[in-house]
Parts: sequence; C-alpha cells; structure tokens
Amino acid sequence: MRPPLTFFCAGLPVASPRARARAMGAFAQIYMPKDADDWKMIVRTEARKAWTESEQPCIPRPWQGPLCVNLTFYFPRPKAHYRKDGTLKPNTPKWHTSKPDRDNADKAVLDALTNLGIWGDDKQVCDGRIVKLYTCHDPHIDDPRPGCFIEIKECEEL
Repeated sequence: MRPPLTFFCAGLPVASPRARARAMGAFAQIYMPKDADDWKMIVRTEARKAWTESEQPCIPRPWQGPLCVNLTFYFPRPKAHYRKDGTLKPNTPKWHTSKPDRDNADKAVLDALTNLGIWGDDKQVCDGRIVKLYTCHDPHIDDPRPGCFIEIKECEEL
C-alpha cells in the first residue's frame, strides 16, 4: 500500500464557480469564471512539491484505484471574534458556517489535483472527510494562516 500524501496549502480557500452563459448574438457562449484560478494554482504548486518529494524516482506516479481525500479548510476569523487587545473573545466558534459551501470548496481542490495529473480522474475519490474551521483551532497545524490541509491515500477495504 502506498503511503499517504499530506501537505498544507496556505491561502484563502475559494469555491469552484459554476459555469456561466452569456448571449452572443443569436448564440449563447458558455464560460467558466476565473474566480478560483489563483487558489487552484496554489493547490497545484503545493501538491506538485509534496508529490515529487514523496516519490523515490523523481517521476511521480499517478494514484490508481479508489482514493480517500481528507480536506480540512481553515478560514480567517472576522474582526468580531477578537477583543480590542487582539485576543480571541471567549466562546468564539470553531466551525466555519458561512460561504463557501464545503462541496464547492472540495470541488476546487479536486479539480486542481486532477489538472495536475495526481490521479486519472476525480471520480476515483470515493471517500474522505471535508471540514471547515476557523484558523488556530487544530493542534496538529501550527500554522495559523488560512488554507487547506490535504491528505490523499488509498481507500481501505470495508
């Protein structure tokens, strides 16, 4: 079994936009807004580094078969969560319950990894957890910046 691939992408997570259409005379043109392009580039860059370093021959092999991808998104806290002295107010929420929706944030990351060629198609991803938190709540991550912690591994037998 292949060891898991884990890495952190620092940046503001952005949801994958929906396709849009506009009238072009008698025709409609379908296009994809570029809202998430910078975020997807960050994900591809960090994934490429981690993927290349994890492979013994420096030619990374695409992941095969059913995959489990766990994503933990970290979003910046609003100013209302802080006191005037910069410390967190008591009882500030741990969970990020506003936009982007977790499925759209997941789609942006999976699309970026598919475009990198880390696997053949994101339909291989059939298991995994998606978590949305505010920064500074996970004891496993020392980095208080917004971003996404990504873990890719082969699915275990049920």
